[in-house]
Amino acid sequence: MSEPIEASTTSPSPSPSPSPSPTPARDPTSLMHPRREPFEHGLLPIPKLIFTDPTQTLIPLKRKLVEQSSTGQRISASAIADAFQISIDHARLVLDTLASILHSESDPLVRAKPSEIDDVGADVHDLVLFLYIQSYKRLLPRTHKDSASVADVWPSTSAFDGYLSALSPLQLVRSNSRRLMPSQADEEAHQLSYLQKHLANILSLLAEPVEGEGEESLVLTMERFEHLGFLIQFGDKGTEESHLSQAAPFFANSDPDMPAVPVPAAQVHDWVLQNIASTLEHISERNIPKDNGPTNVSDPDVAMTDACANSTKASTSARSPSFIEGISKTSLVKQAFDLKGSSVKVLNSHDSVIYILAPLRYATVYGCSDATIVLGAVGKAVRVEHCERVHVVTASKRVCIANCRECVFFLGVNQRPLMVGDNHKLQVAPYNTYYSQLEEHMSEVGIEATINRWDEPLALGVVDPHDSLSHPAGISDVQAESATRIDPDQFTNFLIPNWFAGESAGSTKDNPFPLPDPYLASQKRNQKNLGEVKQLLREAPLEENRKRELTCALHVYFKDWLYASGNIRQLYCLQGD
Repeated sequence: MSEPIEASTTSPSPSPSPSPSPTPARDPTSLMHPRREPFEHGLLPIPKLIFTDPTQTLIPLKRKLVEQSSTGQRISASAIADAFQISIDHARLVLDTLASILHSESDPLVRAKPSEIDDVGADVHDLVLFLYIQSYKRLLPRTHKDSASVADVWPSTSAFDGYLSALSPLQLVRSNSRRLMPSQADEEAHQLSYLQKHLANILSLLAEPVEGEGEESLVLTMERFEHLGFLIQFGDKGTEESHLSQAAPFFANSDPDMPAVPVPAAQVHDWVLQNIASTLEHISERNIPKDNGPTNVSDPDVAMTDACANSTKASTSARSPSFIEGISKTSLVKQAFDLKGSSVKVLNSHDSVIYILAPLRYATVYGCSDATIVLGAVGKAVRVEHCERVHVVTASKRVCIANCRECVFFLGVNQRPLMVGDNHKLQVAPYNTYYSQLEEHMSEVGIEATINRWDEPLALGVVDPHDSLSHPAGISDVQAESATRIDPDQFTNFLIPNWFAGESAGSTKDNPFPLPDPYLASQKRNQKNLGEVKQLLREAPLEENRKRELTCALHVYFKDWLYASGNIRQLYCLQGD
């Protein structure tokens, strides 16, 4: 078994090893950053995949997987299920999740069609890094000290009220506004500090012993080093794929026709630690003190002194997501040219309609209530968390729903919807809208309209072991509540106003996802009934005063329906007209 590169990697306050090399320059374009995607969209609450000692567990399992693999490098779903004693559904979920967060767009797993993923499998080195970070605990949001300001935003009655104890998502959501949540810099520093602490073990999983010199002498080839790109990257590359080795002095300018000489793992370790320390110092220098005091972190894995005590504003670089925050009682439309990157976060928005009509890679909806949110085409992953009475309409490769209440999801998804955490009274329905550029956007990000698994939700555990909370013992394996299908008679199309007909013409004229027969029949029945009612009203022999009374009555019923169904939100877009 390979030994860790350093004697100890579990000290509470790790620090970089000294090196004679100068500290890297703090030019923001040359700083090392964690890749957010594995930490934000790649954590699965499957207890058998979360190890107290990942290195000691994964090194022998890696050898076993390589021996079982016919290619020696790529691992199938059945091999994963056998090695970790999990169900084949959970093993496929591992492959689907890994495909959505890989750093290399050219990897066969990323390029595989949904029906091919099992056969293509995962590269064993990417797989062990993915499994290693399942031990990561997310940064805990800070508590809100001003309860009055919370009451101004949230409704007084709620499905959450009086229901749960310390684990209540309400307490997490209501106790935080965006300014009191961990900032992008908080999260980045926390992830960097986790990597800083565990780097030696991570490199042990990628390194190999020098032939004839024993396992204590470990080296990394350039190919193995590139797998670190799953966890770290340099500069403001945004969605552009880049090779980590191009930034490493020991591999830079290598002849592609001549294999680069392997590098001692200890040298790689020191170089990465130098860059992490430089970035953490850069973040610390940009800290902006907050009125509410220092960030509160309950994660025992990373001390906050290592993760920088205060927040900074999120970077405006291409690699940062676009934030849509605090929208209340209004309508908002965003198109591709309004967004600075390919990821979006919708945060703490209430009683509104938000349209994001763009091709995206990732989207997060967090802490919203009584809102309708339309996400155009999301090619990698959507995460909806801590939301209440929200309607989400999205065409996406995959969606994860965590700790939500009384929400309805209108889905066009190529993979099974994932339900995690403490969800209650969720409903799923087929995708129900379109806009003129939808099919072009779906094609651009790789969503297939012929595959829609909206009605196959997969529920995992109620308690998320990745949150930095003290969970009650014994309930980590309790299965999360799944979602029910919306009744076909309650299914309606959602109309997106065509505000930009002259400037954003597209080919989409209807919902690109075929409707299941019961929903299609209900839709045709509703259209037929509407036509018959219109005809009866036109032909009704009523006096003018009776027609006015009937019109007023219909308006009253229509207004009641708008409020009861939540469609009153759509009228916000007419406020400025």
